[in-house]
Amino acid sequence: MTDLYLTYAAWRVSSRSNGQGGQCVEVGFAVEADVVGVRDSKDRGSGLLAVPGRAWSAFLASVRSGALAG
Repeated sequence: MTDLYLTYAAWRVSSRSNGQGGQCVEVGFAVEADVVGVRDSKDRGSGLLAVPGRAWSAFLASVRSGALAG
């Protein structure tokens, strides 16, 4: 069921992607299912990672706080 919701999700390319065929990531939001999908924009058919919305929010908070900086 998650795949169906993400099929119609509004996908956005990462602002860090340069459009030159490099490492490009897309994020899709399926609000109805509270799911966020992450996929490779160069190979959209190869699959995706789907996570619950609250897990995505926690991930973003960790990134923003610097907790994941190496």
